[in-house]
Amino acid sequence: MNGTFRIGVLTLSDKGARGEREDESGRILAEMVADLGKVERYAIIPDDAETIMATLRGWTDADRLDLILTTGGTGLSPRDVTPEATLRLLDYQVPGLAEAMRLQSLRKTPHAMLSRAVAGVRGRTLIVNLPGSPKAVRENLEVILPVLPHALAKLTGDSSDCGHS
Repeated sequence: MNGTFRIGVLTLSDKGARGEREDESGRILAEMVADLGKVERYAIIPDDAETIMATLRGWTDADRLDLILTTGGTGLSPRDVTPEATLRLLDYQVPGLAEAMRLQSLRKTPHAMLSRAVAGVRGRTLIVNLPGSPKAVRENLEVILPVLPHALAKLTGDSSDCGHS
């Protein structure tokens, strides 16, 4: 499955978009998904719902990426609008991914219950919101990484049965 899927990494950060902060979380995501495929799109944009939606729409509808991982904008601050922007574009949610990330994070910090990250599908693209901190983004992606090849295979047309005897 190495190199099969087309991936986008989108960092939501006002400071990062202005060049005032290095994007460590986006870099970590790109490194961690290298075995899944090629990161074909990478961007750092401000925490602005319209900009987020336009970028996600372009990456799903025009570029037809298989997977988009976002980092940042999932907390409680007024500028944290990633989940709302993502939800407005999804055809349907995949709540188990976000639930698994929160569950694992809760084992490390009670602050995990404040995460509003969502995951879902637009067209044939899986979109997953991850936290903004490098430590949290690594821990969260580690939890869902084992199921991503199967999820992406199904979204891209694998019609084989999911169950094992």
